Amino acid sequence: MADTEIVSHGTAHAEESTGGGLMRRLNMWTGIVVGVIAAVVVYFIAAKLWVNPDNENMAQGPDQAVIAAEVAWVIGFLVGVGAFVAPFRWLLGRDQTHDDEMFLAGKGQGVGRYLRFTTDHKVVGVQYLVLAMTTFGVGGILAMTIRTKLASPGEGLFGGQIYNGLVGMHGIIMIVSTIIMVVGPWGNFIMPIMIGARDMAFPRLNALSFWTLFPVVPIFLSVAFLGGIPTGWVAYAPLSDQAPPGMDAFAVGIIMFVISSGIGAVNLIVTATTMRAHGMTWNRTPIFVLGVTATSVLGLIALPCFEVGMIETLLDRSQEASFFVPEQGGSQWLYANLFWIMGHPEVYVILIPATAAILEMTPVFSRKPLFGARLAAMGIIALVALSVLVWAHHMFVSGWAPTLAGPFMLTTELISIPTGMIFLVLIGTIWRGRIWTRLPMLFVYGFLWNFMIGGITGIFLSDVPADNELHGALFVTAHFHYTLLGGAMIGAMAAIVYWFSKMTGRMFDERIGTWSFYTIMIGFNVTFMAMFFNGLSGMPRRVADYDPQYLIGNMISTAGAYVIAIGMLLFLYATVSSWRNGPIASANPWGAKTLEWYVPSPPPLENFEHLPVVTGDAYGYGEPNTIHTTHPGVPAVAQVAALAEGDAS
Repeated sequence: MADTEIVSHGTAHAEESTGGGLMRRLNMWTGIVVGVIAAVVVYFIAAKLWVNPDNENMAQGPDQAVIAAEVAWVIGFLVGVGAFVAPFRWLLGRDQTHDDEMFLAGKGQGVGRYLRFTTDHKVVGVQYLVLAMTTFGVGGILAMTIRTKLASPGEGLFGGQIYNGLVGMHGIIMIVSTIIMVVGPWGNFIMPIMIGARDMAFPRLNALSFWTLFPVVPIFLSVAFLGGIPTGWVAYAPLSDQAPPGMDAFAVGIIMFVISSGIGAVNLIVTATTMRAHGMTWNRTPIFVLGVTATSVLGLIALPCFEVGMIETLLDRSQEASFFVPEQGGSQWLYANLFWIMGHPEVYVILIPATAAILEMTPVFSRKPLFGARLAAMGIIALVALSVLVWAHHMFVSGWAPTLAGPFMLTTELISIPTGMIFLVLIGTIWRGRIWTRLPMLFVYGFLWNFMIGGITGIFLSDVPADNELHGALFVTAHFHYTLLGGAMIGAMAAIVYWFSKMTGRMFDERIGTWSFYTIMIGFNVTFMAMFFNGLSGMPRRVADYDPQYLIGNMISTAGAYVIAIGMLLFLYATVSSWRNGPIASANPWGAKTLEWYVPSPPPLENFEHLPVVTGDAYGYGEPNTIHTTHPGVPAVAQVAALAEGDAS
């Protein structure tokens, strides 16, 4: 009877909406067409205005034309996809009807809603997941190209200039991918359901955050056709002032990415703080929600510093400003500080949501409450606070403010304390638990192993004398890959497997997923352990050629990278095949207790027909169910969840 209720509830909103108006004719493809037309037209107009053969500053013309064209591409794309239709109608006094809102939410549109400006938070979550996996794949291809080049010393496949450009593009694409890979898909799809809400606080802003990010990807790809970026992804000044026009595209892409992130962060914060179910105090709020909220706050604080640096770079390049030109009164230290005030908190913008996802699923597969849940929350808050106080350890060897080396060394070492607290919570939760070793739990183990290595090696780099020896070495590359990929990427993959059934209604293929897990873990440790040894031996990073004494280590790293690529392809195959043909999932296949598992898989349009009332936390395994409602239909769903929990146990 309960199953029948779930099915009928899931199909109750299948009727096609009759609203939409102009939005019915707009989608991703119209956005691309309008954006390309706008970019081409504006480029030629800008070239006519600024490129003058008699002008001594003729070289500035291409920069100004490229900047104008890239901005026109973004605005034209947003116009073509329909991002401004609703506010324009409101200005005309013709606000949208209920049918219009239902069309915007994707009601009755099938797969087509994923190609439109759709306000349903679940659609936005799927859009983010597909985009993150796509950009991650592009970044991975660039990584394989770099590793193939470094398999042997000498000129090899290409020279240093192309190599520098590839390293820069690989870096920024992977950074953007890792920032959005958990918060984008699961902060949007899962978090509102997890707090008992029907949607995000600002559904249109939610869609805008994604469609503002989408045109950033072509902008970054255009960098390669505009001379590349010889600066690496850090874009240090004054090199950035002297770079080809690809630097203009890079800067515009960063600015738009930060705008998109800010829109999404505000929406997530407001949703988490104002739309939690009755009875869901902060003490009862799932740890994943706390992690997403903390990450959003940190992103709002840190990422705009990078945006300011890029705006000033564009002004230097196109308007003869001198923010970073020392001979004209500027300072390269200004950019270095702006970048690293963003650069180190950005590490935790990546790490915290992945860690929170791991914390969320560990109690489920240990079948015991989250050990020291308040300690974990305190650790996340401390990471946010301390992460904005450590940026200058990246400049220990630069000569900037040497008297501050001691204080920044102290704050950097202090940040290992909340990290250790979170690690202790994970170990304490697993300890003497009734472990259910399914694929998500394997990723939990992988996260613990990789993050432990990344954390320990980071302590060495926080020490000034050790950092003076290792800062420019491959050791640093291995360290941050263990942290950002070995930790955050593994956490993101765990989240995909864990919430896959809720998003798609189908179970993830755990057999192929397990092969993928072991392949990736073996390849990852081979690749970056070899980098540690080469780095300790003195091999510098960011070099296109190297001394033959480092050949064996580089050959091992390249071989390991190809093993990682095989594992990632297996994971991609498992994801796509499971999405299409995986076994139909029940509402709660893991027997979890958070609210998203009390709705059908995939959830209906409005998530909950009647909003739940929460009377306890979500980690009381072995205790009576603590999530109640006055509506008789929801206990039927809760009953299914309880039965699933019994099967899982």
